[in-house]
Amino acid sequence: MSKDRGGEGPVFSGQDARQGEIILRTRVQRIIFIAGLVGIVVLALMVSLAAH
Repeated sequence: MSKDRGGEGPVFSGQDARQGEIILRTRVQRIIFIAGLVGIVVLALMVSLAAH
């Protein structure tokens, strides 16, 4: 096997690979984001209850 990294795609440093921050500039963006989080929790609860 070759040690050449040319065929493996780009290489990122640890600093560049970290997750970015979530920027919610408007009230509508914040509401949609929070509603999505709540929706995930509600969906998980419904699936959990339906399994029993």
